[in-house]
Amino acid sequence: MVIVTTIRRDVVTLPAARLGPSNPLPPLRPLDEVHRVDERDLEGLPFGMARQIRYEPLHSILPERVRDGYGRTRAPREIDTIVIENERLRATVLPGLGGRVASLFHKPTRRELLYRNPVFQPACFALNGAWFSGGIEWNIGATGHTTLSCAPLHAARVPAPDGGEMLRLWEWERLRDLPFQVDLWLPEGSDFLYVGVRVRNPHERPAPVSWWSNIAVPEERRVLAPAEEAWQFGYERRLRRVPVPRHDGVDRTYPLNSTYPADYFYEVPDGRRRWIAALDDEGNGLVQTSTDGLRGRKLFVWGAGSGGRRWQEWLTEPGTGGYCEIQAGVARTQLEHVRLDAQSGMSWLEAYGPLSADAETVHGADWGAAVHETEARLADTLPRADVQAAYEAWQPCADTEPGEVLAVGSGWGALEVLRAATELPGTPFEESTLGDAQAPWVELLRTGSFPEPRRAGPFGETLVAPHWRDMLETAPAQPLTEYHLGVAQWHAGDRAQAVRSWERALELAPSLWPLLRCLAVADRTAGHHERAADRYAEAFDDLCHERRDDGEAWTAATAALGREAIAALLAVRRTGDARAVWERLRAVTREQGRFRLVEAQLLVAEGDPRAARAVFDRGFEVADLREGAEVLGDVWARVSDEPLPQRYEFRMRPAGE
Repeated sequence: MVIVTTIRRDVVTLPAARLGPSNPLPPLRPLDEVHRVDERDLEGLPFGMARQIRYEPLHSILPERVRDGYGRTRAPREIDTIVIENERLRATVLPGLGGRVASLFHKPTRRELLYRNPVFQPACFALNGAWFSGGIEWNIGATGHTTLSCAPLHAARVPAPDGGEMLRLWEWERLRDLPFQVDLWLPEGSDFLYVGVRVRNPHERPAPVSWWSNIAVPEERRVLAPAEEAWQFGYERRLRRVPVPRHDGVDRTYPLNSTYPADYFYEVPDGRRRWIAALDDEGNGLVQTSTDGLRGRKLFVWGAGSGGRRWQEWLTEPGTGGYCEIQAGVARTQLEHVRLDAQSGMSWLEAYGPLSADAETVHGADWGAAVHETEARLADTLPRADVQAAYEAWQPCADTEPGEVLAVGSGWGALEVLRAATELPGTPFEESTLGDAQAPWVELLRTGSFPEPRRAGPFGETLVAPHWRDMLETAPAQPLTEYHLGVAQWHAGDRAQAVRSWERALELAPSLWPLLRCLAVADRTAGHHERAADRYAEAFDDLCHERRDDGEAWTAATAALGREAIAALLAVRRTGDARAVWERLRAVTREQGRFRLVEAQLLVAEGDPRAARAVFDRGFEVADLREGAEVLGDVWARVSDEPLPQRYEFRMRPAGE
């Protein structure tokens, strides 16, 4: 057999914003995640669903850092890609951006099957901030978009089940401390991209897992799945069972029929084939199907309301068309986590490809007929048995060692493998990938002592897993060790010990501001707002005296600490002190949209709403505006009785809910 599938490196040039540096302050505050179920809804849910919603929801993004250094100025930039191609399909993968499949192009019909974003514009939707829209993304870790959305993955060639080649992507997911892999291949003559996924738990304790494959498609589609009911979840945080396709008198399987953004988690009956499709007016579009291990199916809509439309513009170029998301996950809803037993794994196979069905039936009033027609055409195109057979053929290949390396991810997996001597066939985490971020932790592992910094600067990342915390507790009690130990203790919920560790470090530390900031967060969390304000002011003053240059690291630290300090000072009505912090920020920082909003808040607190209104009138864009945030509307209501201007309209739920 002649194998015609190819895998090659390439680049794509897009108008792209810079990602910029991560926030150097450890994220100690509770996770700001909008996907939380109202407690009053849990009692009425099926037992298994309620149990999995309650099962170890994420409360912190440690050991990750927040990625908020991006802006909204775009310029042409080259982005590395890996292209997988046979005679019928071409898949374009972004290994440096979470392994996103940016494009899936069907050659015979010359149709792009995905929503392909014409720009790269980060926005604050991932658990740790930076995320971008479009394509197929691999979400692992916890409810929400993965922290790897804008991070590099390891990538290499691997022999495919059919004797050709496949692309393997792999990384170590740090929130749940789990390695995973995604294998992509195109069999000869196939109209479907096959994707084998495996998540492993090498530890001696069970781990909670979330996985959702998230597929962006143009929103001028009807979304079909084999279900007559769905669990609807909106930004008012209520989860309710609704009929499919119509509820509240509207057919919700058409994304633009909804007003506000919402999730619809389809109730696919046990034993039914797992699939979801998005088909246009002519009955053409994309279908995704899988083995039964990938249980859930979901539709996310932005809706036709002003907030949803504004977000759509925000994530791309105005006038380029909107999108919705069809998704597939390991649980019934994205609000749940499933248990992965110690020293075990889970795996499944997905398939993505074109589908054509009778348009009149697909868009007819008879939902059962529409689903039957779509499912029948899928069976003709890709029988269910073929998907199972492909999965069984792939499983022996999952352990095959990679060949040519095509991209390199982080060194965190190598550090974990070094620590535990873990055997992970198929996903090597080589010591050569260890870098500066891992270096002090390697020294702690090998010598039992955490090295003190050689020069002043923001502290590095803290590892918070129990085994690293244990090592920090037995290491010599030097200032930087006590700082990291305090962060790890805080993450573990031992806040009193964390405060003691930071206070001990203050006695000898040459750099005080990172410790004072941690103590300020602790004070604010405990309700000691005046003391928190004092410590924030002292921390900012110490940073301003210590910073050495106008480089990226110091500028990011000054901006991050200044933003927190102003908020803490305004919370206790110390507007003069807040103004003093504002004046010491760098001019380039004060010009950013996120700080124009801070300026408006400061002016309101100073009793000058007219000047605050002028800030809005001049215009600004808060690059890292959080999904579901309503701060723009709240501040506007304090400076004007007029409706919120459309450029600031990002509200994702009805007013007052």
